[in-house]
Amino acid sequence: MDRPDDFEDDADISLDDGAQVRPAKIAIIGRPNVGKSTLFNRLSGKYIAIVNDTPGVTRDRREMGARLRGQPVTYIDTAGFENERGDKLEARMRAQTEWAVQDADICLFVYDARAGVTSLDEIFADYVRKSGKPTLLIANKCESRAADAGINEGYALGLGDPIEVASEHNIGMVDLEDMMELLMRGIDLRLSPDEDKFDRSEAPVRIAIVGRPNAGKSTLINTLINEDRLLTGPEAGVTRDAITIDHMWHGRRVQFHDTAGMRKKAKVQQTLEKLSVGESLRAIRFAQVVVLLMDATCPFDKQDLQIASLCIREGRALVIGVTKWDLEPNKSEAAKSLREKAERLLPQVRGVPVVMFSGLTGKSVDRLLPAIEQVQIDWSAKLKTAELNDWLMEKVQRHPPPAVQGRRIKPKYMSQTKSRPPTFVLKCSRADHLPASYERYLINGLREDFGLPGVPIRLFVKADKNPFHDKAKQK
Repeated sequence: MDRPDDFEDDADISLDDGAQVRPAKIAIIGRPNVGKSTLFNRLSGKYIAIVNDTPGVTRDRREMGARLRGQPVTYIDTAGFENERGDKLEARMRAQTEWAVQDADICLFVYDARAGVTSLDEIFADYVRKSGKPTLLIANKCESRAADAGINEGYALGLGDPIEVASEHNIGMVDLEDMMELLMRGIDLRLSPDEDKFDRSEAPVRIAIVGRPNAGKSTLINTLINEDRLLTGPEAGVTRDAITIDHMWHGRRVQFHDTAGMRKKAKVQQTLEKLSVGESLRAIRFAQVVVLLMDATCPFDKQDLQIASLCIREGRALVIGVTKWDLEPNKSEAAKSLREKAERLLPQVRGVPVVMFSGLTGKSVDRLLPAIEQVQIDWSAKLKTAELNDWLMEKVQRHPPPAVQGRRIKPKYMSQTKSRPPTFVLKCSRADHLPASYERYLINGLREDFGLPGVPIRLFVKADKNPFHDKAKQK
């Protein structure tokens, strides 16, 4: 499966007059359960959007960079259009979809040809016509004759001739790409001087925001980027897809990955929730830094510790974020208690940074990104072999490993084989008998003496080659 980067590092294309062009934004819109996410996956060439027969699976708009006949484009998957207003979840999803229509260069209006045109299709088509955006009408699910009547009904929407496709079966995609290419030729895609704010030549720092449902992950990202980009609300489980958002911080490109809340495995029964949790796990594996977000009213729940253990096993740099801090009456005492719990409950990443803030009000949120930057630097640390071996000799002299069956264990050589996370190999005699407690002693020493707090460290113990082993065999 491809990595979950929603933005490709496409180079800008120059026009004859020297101007730079930006990728065309193509929004895939329509009512719920017409196959928008399936078409999004097909066009982008990557299976990244969750697809399920349940209506309303997609809630946030999701962007993906790709190429159309050699031209850079950005596809936007949107929530199904609902005729709702007010504070309901469906109304907030509608607002996200309307924003995508206004921001797009081209709209692909998708309807289900097997079900035919519905009243909701007509209401949404009227809104799209009034927006004035170039629009292609897509009659999806045309793999059988059952769609013939629905195809003819599409003409009444006033959005042009329906293009017959079956995105699940890759039917009609060539005709659709032909029409998109024709529309792109008539659109001015030149960049304004301040429009391209992302330096895509440098790889971004990938940051996954994880935690239990309703911990405030989407609210935190909206506050960090100062934009209502992600759908939020009091309902638990609003986020389903792992949404990636590009952002610039102090001239450096970062990518935030908003993830679905993860409950206890025994409680996850529905297929849709399993898919959402799978997306969250994938975001953790491809992230560099993971922010484990906890609710200040009930921090270090058992599920929080399970998620933290998963991040540590994956070798990700970890930052603990405690949100809803504005609800805490005794902040000084609570902060001391939280840091003590982090040291006691997560000894594998002793010294892990704990940042307290309010994601909703934005108070103290500015402390989070500097903590992320520092732990990412520590996570990428590379130590010199000479310094490591001088340190090893000192540690062994101060506290030699215990003898096993009357025979000593002699650590001889240590080197760092990789970073991200820092990984070390220790060569010693009788490696199989080195106690786990002594390995922890060395790991904690590396963390303290080389300044690697809160970073997962991997230590592999290997037997030193015996120069007399082959000679003994020959005899």
